[in-house]
Amino acid sequence: MSVRAALLQMTSSDDPADNLRTVSDMLRDARANGARFALTPEVTNCVSTSRSHQNAVLHFETDDPTLAGLRALCAELGIWLLIGSLGLKTGDADGRFANRSFLIDDTGAIVARYDKIHMFDVGVTPEETYRESDGFRPGTQAVVADTPFGKVGMTVCYDVRFAHLHRALAKAGARILTVPAAFSHVTGAAHWEVLLRARAIETGCFVLAPAQTGQHEASRGQSRRTHGHSLAVAPWGEVLLDAGTAPGVAYVDLDLDLVDKARRKVPALTHDREFTAPG
Repeated sequence: MSVRAALLQMTSSDDPADNLRTVSDMLRDARANGARFALTPEVTNCVSTSRSHQNAVLHFETDDPTLAGLRALCAELGIWLLIGSLGLKTGDADGRFANRSFLIDDTGAIVARYDKIHMFDVGVTPEETYRESDGFRPGTQAVVADTPFGKVGMTVCYDVRFAHLHRALAKAGARILTVPAAFSHVTGAAHWEVLLRARAIETGCFVLAPAQTGQHEASRGQSRRTHGHSLAVAPWGEVLLDAGTAPGVAYVDLDLDLVDKARRKVPALTHDREFTAPG
């Protein structure tokens, strides 16, 4: 079985309405070029470092215009869509948002939701310091969803550093792992490709990683720079697609039989053994 996937590489602003127009145009192009499955990056609707701005422009899931607009467009075009993630209000007492990924089918229905589990709380350099957990609450539930082209395991960005999550998704039946991201340009240059290839090799899955790219100017707060290089990786670890650093739509044809071939060669998912932890 094969499927054409489209990875939408974006330089999202902090204006959700503008970003919706951009992704809608890209999605139309993707369908016109034969894609049955399209994927957008993390925080498709708003890249912002300002909590006050996010409070002003973000919505709850039930009334989010980006989600509603993309669901309607999926139904119009007859395409499956992985919305890498949306920043959404939650109503939590501490005011934190959700960083939520959605899988939408070709009728516009929400097939699955996944809230990013691992928060990007790091100090890479004095200029590259993030405390994602200050503004976003972590999820707790891993998610695998059914599609006509196989089961999809959903992750987001910093999750890629946690191999056990991806192994659990593969053991639950995932044949494709999605890793939408807004990866730091510093850590991206050092770690992005090797982490994605490792997750593919360890699980025998395709890994699809649509990314934010470039300089994200902000109306409030600091601007942000992301790595780009949306990647598609085969189950044996080959990079099938590297979208570079320019915004746009990149295509990859996935031969799903390669999942079974890789797992027959190295059936590591069946070789777990119990062990005693050190110390």
